[in-house]
Amino acid sequence: MEDRHFRLLIGALVVIGIGLLAWRYWDDMFPPSVPETPASVPTPEEPVADAGPKYPLPETESQGAPDGELVPLPSLDDSDGYFLLEIKSTLGDAVEALLVREDVIDRLVASIDNLPRSDIPERIRPVGTLDAPFAPDAGEGDRLLLGTSSYARYDALIAYLYYADIDTLYDTYQRFYPLFQTAYERLGYPDAYFNDRLVDVIDHLLATPVPAGPLELRRPNVLYEFADPDLEALSSGQKLLLRMGPNNAATLKRKLEAFKARLTAG
Repeated sequence: MEDRHFRLLIGALVVIGIGLLAWRYWDDMFPPSVPETPASVPTPEEPVADAGPKYPLPETESQGAPDGELVPLPSLDDSDGYFLLEIKSTLGDAVEALLVREDVIDRLVASIDNLPRSDIPERIRPVGTLDAPFAPDAGEGDRLLLGTSSYARYDALIAYLYYADIDTLYDTYQRFYPLFQTAYERLGYPDAYFNDRLVDVIDHLLATPVPAGPLELRRPNVLYEFADPDLEALSSGQKLLLRMGPNNAATLKRKLEAFKARLTAG
């Protein structure tokens, strides 16, 4: 199944240092809703003083090179190779290979910003696809269920998150934060702060409901959707957590809670 929602969340977790996960291609399970674009920041009638970020992070102007010398952080437009090298050295070849080669930070920031919305535009998705194709479980009669065979497709990537070191991931996020902030500003939020948005998105994901038992699906057309209209109305990020199964979702939530604690410690 080309599961864009899962790949989006993993790409985000690479960026923030845990695994908000991510996706890039059309999802053969759930149809996309009408794409929503990031809301523009309203322009006040009178200038309003910037109160500063709610959860400030220290800006890092440079980072150490392998030989111990300080090298300047590249500009956002020149950061792809530098950031991918950092992900490779911090998280390994397997995680680095998931990411696209161009506009990596721009895509990650835009994807995170869109997680609480109904869909994520394909052009901003930062990673690839799940290897295993999706197939629903068969229930009684003609019922189609989202069950254990589907949940297992996410086990390997959730394991990456389970063993990820929060301190190392946070250090990477903090080091590149000036570039995340620049990407967020040119996304359409010149007077807002990406770290504040990230905390809000994590809170949104942590609020994902935990339904009891296998989830029933329906297939009105080519693609599948949740039979329960309340679940189908959830955001793309929350539906992702449902699709990975209760155990995997619980593991991800624990990582998100731990990372949020680091993001808000300042």
